[in-house]
Amino acid sequence: MATSRYDFIIVGQGLAGSLLGYFLEKEGQSCFFIDDPSQTASSDVAAGIINPITGRHFVKSWRVDDLLPFAAATYQQLEQELGIRFYHPRGLLRVLAKQGDENDWLARTGDPAYQPYMAETASPGAYEHSAAPCYAYGETLYAAQVNLASLTAALRQAWIGQGRWLATHIDYTQLEITPTGVRYGSIEARQLVCCEGWRMKDNLYFNYLPLQGNKGEVLIVSFPEVSFDKILKQQLFVVPLADQTYWIGSTSENRFESDAASEQGLAYLREGLSKLMRSPYTLLDHRSAVRPTVRDRRPLLGRHPQHPQLAVFNGLGTKGASLGPYWAKHLADHLLKGLELDQEVDIARFKK
Repeated sequence: MATSRYDFIIVGQGLAGSLLGYFLEKEGQSCFFIDDPSQTASSDVAAGIINPITGRHFVKSWRVDDLLPFAAATYQQLEQELGIRFYHPRGLLRVLAKQGDENDWLARTGDPAYQPYMAETASPGAYEHSAAPCYAYGETLYAAQVNLASLTAALRQAWIGQGRWLATHIDYTQLEITPTGVRYGSIEARQLVCCEGWRMKDNLYFNYLPLQGNKGEVLIVSFPEVSFDKILKQQLFVVPLADQTYWIGSTSENRFESDAASEQGLAYLREGLSKLMRSPYTLLDHRSAVRPTVRDRRPLLGRHPQHPQLAVFNGLGTKGASLGPYWAKHLADHLLKGLELDQEVDIARFKK
């Protein structure tokens, strides 16, 4: 069989692998993708929420001032290039359950660093009569919903059409590391980058990194009697999708025996939705996937300490939609231009 040569082999074509491949190709690099379609990527199930203000104490997301503008610009550019719509800016309503919550929210709005991301007055719209009564609302600006599955599917079709995508589960025992790169079967490349998500636990070269799986289950529903255009957040998120359905989620399990959707997860989500919304809904789907999370909540970027022909891009976790573009470009610049990796994301922070 004839050997095919590329600059990069990318293992895993979820959000991380897709964005890294995109930025590498922007620099004139040739990429070949290996992905196992039988394994559900977390980006196929996630809502793709971009949320600048998070947590119980309403704090700015890590690096938000850099990450959000770059993510918006990247997604808008990809929309133009692919001819699809998947990036949807939306207001995000936070339920403020008691006076203390409202006081904390108002205190944040007085901080100049927070003011660009927090509306002076929340506008709940249809939620005002359809959601369960609450003490007050706060509204976050510059939030968005990104249909990550549409993005990765569009890129996948392009790469399949170019003969640069292989549907298989990679066997690292069959990977040959050469003085000038790597070889896998009939595919050769200067560099291989591992972007398998939580299945990196089975990667012979990078399983020493403290990446864990966090299982999340979600519902897809419709509200026949009402329509919402903003994201709602209390215990769960209610996220409008482009087809007038809604993503409801999610559960969070660090310990699980199966990555399949469960009856316990379904019951939890139904109970939470009944507490959050008064409008009747129709259940359309119940999905699950496993997020790749890191104990310090920072992505994993860098070359292998003994095999520089191998690199990793992983650990985007629950904030992949906002983290992915900036750090994919950062790694591409490191691999191609020698840019020094940011210490907060460099895998050198973990010893092999």
